[in-house]
Amino acid sequence: MSYKKIEQYEEKITSHLVENYRETLTLLGENPDREGLKKTPHRVAKAMQYLTQGYHMDPKAILESAKFKESFSEMVLVKDIELYSLCEHHLLPFFGKAHVAYIPNGYIVGLSKIARVVDCFSRRLQVQERLTHQILDAIQDVLHPLGVAVVIEAQHLCMMMRGVQKQNSVTTTSAFSGQFEDERTRSEFIRLISADLMHR
Repeated sequence: MSYKKIEQYEEKITSHLVENYRETLTLLGENPDREGLKKTPHRVAKAMQYLTQGYHMDPKAILESAKFKESFSEMVLVKDIELYSLCEHHLLPFFGKAHVAYIPNGYIVGLSKIARVVDCFSRRLQVQERLTHQILDAIQDVLHPLGVAVVIEAQHLCMMMRGVQKQNSVTTTSAFSGQFEDERTRSEFIRLISADLMHR
């Protein structure tokens, strides 16, 4: 049985993007009709729609779909969530990992939904600072927990490939609410995301 890849894209949007990318290649001094580039505008048109699919995702609906009543009230931490996004200033990727924790207040959420919320906001044109707060706000608004903590560590190709060209730089952003604004709780969170607990 042959493999068939099934993807769904809005035809009108794809068509306009293809035209734009053909013109972009021409403006850059390339020939969009040469063999290696013939299908490039179409590939890029579909790739950009995939990379920005977060605009069509509802983070609150994601969380509500797996929200459960539960009396558990200790920290819940999901760390090392891979994220890939596009810097809105240069349309170049930034990538890294997010660490997200919350302290339940009568409700918990399916753990995979936290990762999906990270994807929802990262699959948009972004800046890391806003992304960090959007993840926190979505969890706060739906679960109304006693506190939320989000830390993102990422590398930005706009710094690595152009501009200052610093290949080893890592940008860290953080946002805290509720009990995580208390130094002891925040310190515990930082200790946990720094620890390699699985290999102890």
